[in-house]
Amino acid sequence: MELCWLCGAAGTPPLFTHQFQAEPCCCSLRVASIIERIDLGCASNPMRVLISLTAAHGRLHRYNEAEGEVAESALLELEFAAQMGSRYCLAVASGGYALATALRAVGVKLGDKVLTNAFTLAPVPGAIASVGAVPVFVGVTDGLVIDLEDLAAKAGQADVLMLSHMRGHIVDMDAMMQLAQAHNLLVIEDCAHTMGAKWGDTWSGRSGVIGCYSCQTYKHVNSGEGGLLICDDDEIMARAIMLSGSYMIYAKHRAGPPPEAFEAVRLVTPNISGRMDNLRAAILRPQLRRLDSQCQAWNDRYHAVDSALGQVAGLTRVKRPQQEKFVASSYQFLLLDWSGDAIRD
Repeated sequence: MELCWLCGAAGTPPLFTHQFQAEPCCCSLRVASIIERIDLGCASNPMRVLISLTAAHGRLHRYNEAEGEVAESALLELEFAAQMGSRYCLAVASGGYALATALRAVGVKLGDKVLTNAFTLAPVPGAIASVGAVPVFVGVTDGLVIDLEDLAAKAGQADVLMLSHMRGHIVDMDAMMQLAQAHNLLVIEDCAHTMGAKWGDTWSGRSGVIGCYSCQTYKHVNSGEGGLLICDDDEIMARAIMLSGSYMIYAKHRAGPPPEAFEAVRLVTPNISGRMDNLRAAILRPQLRRLDSQCQAWNDRYHAVDSALGQVAGLTRVKRPQQEKFVASSYQFLLLDWSGDAIRD
C-alpha cells in the first residue's frame, strides 16, 4: 500500500505519487470530515485539500503541531531534500532571505567581500549588503554566465562566491567547481531561476555548499513568497535553522541535522526570524510533486519563442550547452551588432 502524501509513514518522508487509498487512513478521514463543512470544489485536488486542512485547523505557525502531527513546513522540507538528494532542507520566508541566511551561516561578516555575477538580480547583491558585506562583481560572457577567467583573476579577493544562475543560464559547473576548489572558494548557488534544472546529472543547487531557491510568484513553484535552502553540512544547517528563528525547538526540523550539531551554535547564533508558515508549505507540496511537468511547460513556451525569434535578423540568440538541462525562466537575446541609437529607437 502506498504511503499517504498528507502524513507519510513513521520515520519515512511521504511519496509524491499517492492517490487516496481504498482503505481510508487517518488523513483521508480528516479530509472527509472537513469536506462536509468546506466547499472544496474538488476533494481529489491535493492543493485544495492541503490548504483546506491547514486553514481549518488553524495551526499556521510551523512549530504549532497537534500531538502526532507533522507540520506542513516540516513535510515540505523532507520532500524537497529527498527530491534534490540533499541531507538537509530549510523552508524560509523568501529566496532573498535564504541567500542572506546562507551567507551568515557560512560565516560572512561585516566588511567581508563576496564574489558574485555582474549579471544578476537585485536580491543577490542585496543579500550581500544585508549582512554588511561588499559585493565584488565578476564579468559575464555572451552566454550570460559568469566569466571564469575574470573569476580566476578576482578569486583572491574573497572566500565566498554567490553564484547566480541568472535567468536560468548555468555556467560549466565542472570547470566552475574545479576553479572554486583551486582557490578555496565556498560556493553558494542562487537557484531562484533553476529549480528543476541540471548540469549533466547534477541538480542545480547541489554543486555548492548551499543551494538557495525561490518560491515567489514568477518561479517554477509558486506560493506568492517563499524560499528553500539545502545543504549537507551539519554545522552550517544548524546555524541556518537557528538564524531562521527556531528558538530551542530545532528538533522539530525533521530535515535538519542531529541535536548535537546545535550544541556549538544554539547560544551564539542570533534569531533573525524568517520562517515559512504552514499555509505556504501546503501550497507548495503538491506543486513539487509535478515539478517536472511544470518545468516542461516553461520549456515548451521557451522553445516556441526561440523558434520564432530565430527568423528575426539581427538578434543573437544565446546558445545553450549540451550539458545544461535547463529550465526556462524567461527569454534573453543579444543585440551585439546594434548601435546605441538603434537600440534606443
